[in-house]
Amino acid sequence: MTKKELLDRCARNGEERILLGRVLDKLELAQQRGVPAHTPFLSPGEQACVSDLLAAWGRPRHLFWGGYPDGERQICAFLPDWQEPEDVLSDPEGPLSALEAKFPPSASLTHRDILGSLMGLGITREKLGDILFPSPGLCQVVALTETMPILLSQWEGAGRWKVSLSPIPLSQLSHKPAQVKTIRDTVATPRLDAVIAAGFSTSRSKAAALISAGKVALNHRECLKGDKLVEEGDVLTCRGLGKCVVREVPGQSRKGRTMLVLERYL
Repeated sequence: MTKKELLDRCARNGEERILLGRVLDKLELAQQRGVPAHTPFLSPGEQACVSDLLAAWGRPRHLFWGGYPDGERQICAFLPDWQEPEDVLSDPEGPLSALEAKFPPSASLTHRDILGSLMGLGITREKLGDILFPSPGLCQVVALTETMPILLSQWEGAGRWKVSLSPIPLSQLSHKPAQVKTIRDTVATPRLDAVIAAGFSTSRSKAAALISAGKVALNHRECLKGDKLVEEGDVLTCRGLGKCVVREVPGQSRKGRTMLVLERYL
């Protein structure tokens, strides 16, 4: 399959085509020249898009990495034949770095405040990974290593609050496990609209309207089909409502309905 045929098959719009074209350039750099290469940070939706491309390519050697296990924003690193995944994860001079920002404990700063101040330095979103808040007044930022000199020399604060910065190893990132609510329910069939209704405690008609409006994603890809069957392990996201994961589909109830165990992220 040629590069053009691959992009025709996997890209659903012009924006995805540009993204996947750049990903293939990085892949070819690793495969043909034996040079480690990686993408910028990818959103979960972009990661899903890239995963589809790599599956169609034949699953070349790669890994997704956001600086810590289960990071939301991740790069895709392509490994030459001589490089092992552990080399990427443990290399102190690898593609990802982190810094810790200390503000006064009384500073009520949000993710949006921190992101806005960083992008105000001229750093694009694709160069910034997750932003973590381990405790009041403390913030940790994952970023491409190439951006560290700018961050450490130019980031002076967020809002009206001054900041004290220090680089930290990725191993010191403090990621708090997400809070989830377990939901046990049954549906006539595990259609997307029915599972959305169960997971987000809404009506079937409202769930169908959200899907039709393009606000629902299945495994981080927009899905407009309310009758799409959902499977164990699927991730459902809905703009304005949040995220829900299908943890188990235990089987049928005595009344013939499909049992579900869902986890809704709070």
